[in-house]
Amino acid sequence: MRYLHAMVRVRDLDASLRFFRDALGLVETRRKDYPQGRFTLVYLGAPANTEVEVELTYNYDDENYGGARNFGHLAFGVDGIYAACERLQQHGVIINRPPRDGRMAFVRSPDQISIELLQNGEALPPCEPWLSMPNVGAW
Repeated sequence: MRYLHAMVRVRDLDASLRFFRDALGLVETRRKDYPQGRFTLVYLGAPANTEVEVELTYNYDDENYGGARNFGHLAFGVDGIYAACERLQQHGVIINRPPRDGRMAFVRSPDQISIELLQNGEALPPCEPWLSMPNVGAW
């Protein structure tokens, strides 16, 4: 058995790609359009292990997926948590749980999927502006 991917339904494919690809830094590994089924699948992987993917499922027909938190979150290890959070902020992403501890942060995708960022290795020394930043919203 081999873990393949996690699937999340997205309402705006372009906004989701700006978040997952451009801001978060994942790379698109493949894409498949199914016009007869009225959906598109886009697979993204982290640069260091693209074989484990996030599948974005975009259904052409508008549907309200609700705001349930039963999905939990996706987690990504990063080499520099502060730099990763700065990059996300530069793309207009709100840091819901700042990396005050130098180890962990949470953000949300345009579809409110919770994303956990974890510092690879040991936690970085706490520093400003992260140390003083409050939590924002739910994560």
